[in-house]
Amino acid sequence: MFPVTDNGGAVQIGLELFTARRAMARSLRDVSSAAGISAAYLQKLERAQVDEPSPRILRRLAEVLGIGYPRLMELAGYELIVSRQASPDAFSARLASSSLTETEENAVAAFIRHLVDERKNPEGRKQKSSEIARTAESKDE
Repeated sequence: MFPVTDNGGAVQIGLELFTARRAMARSLRDVSSAAGISAAYLQKLERAQVDEPSPRILRRLAEVLGIGYPRLMELAGYELIVSRQASPDAFSARLASSSLTETEENAVAAFIRHLVDERKNPEGRKQKSSEIARTAESKDE
């Protein structure tokens, strides 16, 4: 019988795992082997007997079963941190909402160009901060 216990997110995680595994007609042993965990541990997850599953295990199970990893993490009570790479507009939105003057915007843009140049060529040309400031000021004129 499923689930055995009722402890919030664990029940939902168990239900997600169980439903996905059964929909794929895969055995506990098959899925656990593919995910690199024991069949007994997968069974405990499905029965909501694990309060805090490891994010690494949740990721592997999500990949094996085609389940959304963010959803499993949310159900497990983990807070997901969205990186700028996942949402490139987040940085632009924060920058746009910061009410910078034109001079400040130019200085930020010059600094970002400087950082990109350093990353591309760490041993090569490195602008001094005074050069960056002059670049920003000259764009204001």
